[in-house]
Amino acid sequence: MNPKHDLLTPANNTLILIDHQPQMTFGVASGIDRQLLKNNVVALAKAAKVFDVPTILTSVETEGFSGYLWPELLAVLPGHKIYERSSMNTWDDSAIKAEVKRLGRRKLVMAALWTEVCLTFPVLEAMRDGYEVYFVEDASGGTSVAAHEMAVQRMIQAGAVPLTWQQYLLELQRDWSRKGTYAGTTGLAMEHGGAYGSGIDYAVTHVHKMPARTVGA
Repeated sequence: MNPKHDLLTPANNTLILIDHQPQMTFGVASGIDRQLLKNNVVALAKAAKVFDVPTILTSVETEGFSGYLWPELLAVLPGHKIYERSSMNTWDDSAIKAEVKRLGRRKLVMAALWTEVCLTFPVLEAMRDGYEVYFVEDASGGTSVAAHEMAVQRMIQAGAVPLTWQQYLLELQRDWSRKGTYAGTTGLAMEHGGAYGSGIDYAVTHVHKMPARTVGA
């Protein structure tokens, strides 16, 4: 059996968000609008929170170069530990690897700035160490279209699995009879999901004739 054929569940993965910081954002020129990128990363973090998926936040050279993690991201996970590094490669950090080991989940889901460096390096080395690694393409960005696309190809060829943030959300929910996370999932889609979220809003108010609701309620 190929473990990559197993769907992601709230109980089998850890999310690692790497270097979503201002200076890194300035350098993104891989074709994704920076505001859309921020929307996607924040939505990804919220999805993990809805399903109680453990999330590791890491930053690089905060004071020396990159600036603090986005406040919108910190607002999703207030008081969350941030692992500060000097290395471009998250997988060089022994404390992060120890936390991944402590959590005990073999599936790792990663997103990072920049794709060709801070995402590719830990993706490759985590797979070398026996983890099953997924990366969220639309919550990551590179310094050029070519840099991002070549990094994506390199990771896929090495065996990593690409996702989008919305795929991650819906894979965790999977069954609409799971009422404990139903409102969180649909509310998150309404807030961050563009056309899909608008469709949910329309179905609620016009098809089912229910009153408009506050996002996430």
